[in-house]
Amino acid sequence: MPEISVIIPVYNRERYIETAVASILAQTGVPSLELLVVDDGSTDDSVARVEAIQDPRVRVLRASENGGIAHARNRGIAAARGRYAAFLDSDDIARPDRLARQFAFLERNPSHAAVGAWIGWIDDRGHRLSRIKRKPRRARLIAAERLFRSGIENSTAMARRDILAAYPHDESLVVGSDYDLWARIARDHDVANLPHLLVDRRQHDAQATAENVSRDRRFRCRIFAWQLDELGIEHSEDDRIRHYRLRRFNKAGDAPDAEYLDWAEDWLQRLRAANQRANCYPEPEFSRLLSLFWASACVHAQSRTHGLRRLAGSSLSSALPAGLWQGWSQRRRLPRHRVVLPVSSS
Repeated sequence: MPEISVIIPVYNRERYIETAVASILAQTGVPSLELLVVDDGSTDDSVARVEAIQDPRVRVLRASENGGIAHARNRGIAAARGRYAAFLDSDDIARPDRLARQFAFLERNPSHAAVGAWIGWIDDRGHRLSRIKRKPRRARLIAAERLFRSGIENSTAMARRDILAAYPHDESLVVGSDYDLWARIARDHDVANLPHLLVDRRQHDAQATAENVSRDRRFRCRIFAWQLDELGIEHSEDDRIRHYRLRRFNKAGDAPDAEYLDWAEDWLQRLRAANQRANCYPEPEFSRLLSLFWASACVHAQSRTHGLRRLAGSSLSSALPAGLWQGWSQRRRLPRHRVVLPVSSS
């Protein structure tokens, strides 16, 4: 039986699937693996190209119709035979030491349910870009972040198969089922990220459309909702949409106005107070994260002077890292470059 099962769902990715498969078959330092390519009703040559690969480690699970990415991943987990299961998206590439590093970590850390990694970007032709997505390393910060964003990039994740079997993907989520999955797992188990670039994500035009962004917001707000319910805080649809906005100032080039800052300060203080009662998220990590989101809102405000004044006068700023706050205070003005929330190792 293989130690590791790698699951690649595929739907009409004939241009990229062979490269993704090859990156898994070329992994070094792993004891044994199987690769499950889970077809999701492809209508192009994706499946034929995989079936033409002559390697006994490759298994193809065909489907007659498109059931969605969550359904495909659940099929892969159900068919997996390894002690560990790892994901890779069909247009991404795993670096050669990815599986070996993650296997070694999980063997050394039996208390951890899963481990991810940092992710790089490649263009449509496979050339590496300078962009890097760093994720927090340790379990407490990953758990603290789950109310805002996924602490693990799904395409980098390796987990104990029995854990994944106990936490199936929510197939009603057209997008965001991976965020929902890791939010539930991080609630109940330790998960970590390795501070290494182990997967390259392909950037192509099909990923960035207004329709995709709108759909992402709608389903992420559903995931926020159940977490806010567990936290015991009242929330409206408008609160959830504004909460979604908190994590997108850099991506959207957003500049909140004074009214949004009023809402954000009140909302983040309410989240902090609710967590003190419910103890859903680890402290002090959660309060520090709230402070960083507050700082991000102030820094990106339409009026930079007003934003800095709000930042200085709010109790939320007390949990900011000292160096970050001192740098802004000494300069007496906001930086002109983009402000990116730091990634803590704690």
